[in-house]
Amino acid sequence: MMKIKVLKIRIADEFLHEDQKTIDNFLETHEIIKTVTAFVHDEQFWSVVLYFNDIESTINKTSVKDSKTVKYSAEDEVLSNDEIKILDALKLWRSEKAKEQNLPTYFIATNKELVSVAKYKPAKKEELLDIKGFGKHKIENYGEEILEILESV
Repeated sequence: MMKIKVLKIRIADEFLHEDQKTIDNFLETHEIIKTVTAFVHDEQFWSVVLYFNDIESTINKTSVKDSKTVKYSAEDEVLSNDEIKILDALKLWRSEKAKEQNLPTYFIATNKELVSVAKYKPAKKEELLDIKGFGKHKIENYGEEILEILESV
C-alpha cells in the first residue's frame, strides 16, 4: 500500500543539516516510489512530498537484513587520486543535474553515495544496486549518466 510523507527542508544553515538527516533516515527505511518538491518562497523552505512503501511490508524481514549488509557503502576511507577525479566529476554532474531539475543536490545523490560510487566503480546498472542509497528509481533516473562518467574519467 502506498503512503505519503510530507517533509520540510529549511534552507537556513542551522536547520539544513538536521532536516537532511531526517530525510536520509526516512529514505533508508522506506522504498520511495515518487518524490515531488516545491520551493516555498515566502518562508524559504523546500516542501518535499514522498510517496512510499514501507520496506517491511514489501519484503519479509529476513531479506531486509540481508540486503542491508550486502549493500556497499564507503566509510571514511581514503580516496586514491583516480577516485578523487571520479568524485569531482560526479559532484560536477550532480550540481548541474540539481540546477536543471531545480532540486537540492542531495536529492540526486548524497556525498557518501558519490564516494561509494567512486570506490566501488560499478560497470553495469545492476552493480549500482549494490551501493547503499541506490534504488530502482535513482538508477532509472541517473544510472546511465553515472556509468558514462565512470567510463570517461
